[in-house]
Amino acid sequence: MEIDLGEDPLALDRQVCFALSVASRSVIGIYRPLLKPYGLTHPQYLVLLALWDSAPRSVKDLCDVLRAEPATLSPLLKRLEALGYVSRRRDRADERTLVVDLTEAGHALRAEAEKIPYRVVETLGMEVRELEEVHAVLGRVIAATDGREPL
Repeated sequence: MEIDLGEDPLALDRQVCFALSVASRSVIGIYRPLLKPYGLTHPQYLVLLALWDSAPRSVKDLCDVLRAEPATLSPLLKRLEALGYVSRRRDRADERTLVVDLTEAGHALRAEAEKIPYRVVETLGMEVRELEEVHAVLGRVIAATDGREPL
C-alpha cells in the first residue's frame, strides 16, 4: 500500500499532531471554568473520574488507567488529598503499594460532577453521536501509539 500525503506533506493545517494539540487545549479550556468552583484542574478531574469508576485503587492502577507516570500523578493526588476528596494509605498486605480512595466529600462531589459532561457537550454544540465517533477514532489513534486496547 502506497501512502499519498498530497502535494505538501508538511502543511501545518494537515498535521494530525497540530489538530490534536489545538483540539486538546480547546476542549480542556471548556472544562476549566466548570471545574474551578470545586478547586480542580483537569488532570485532577481525570483522577476523580477513574476513582468514581472504581475505588479504592492503587497508584500503579491509576497510572495504568490514566496512562500517566507516577511522578506526574503524585502531586495531583497530594492536592486532591489536601482538598479533602481522596485519602492515601499504604496497603496492609503490601506496604510498597499506595492505595487511593475517595473520601465522603469525594463521593459527594460525583453528583455535582455529573452535570459537567452535559455542559461540555452543550458548549461544543455537537451531537453526542459525533463526539462518540471522535472518541472512537481517538481511541484507535491511542491504541496505535501505545499498543494497548482502544479507550
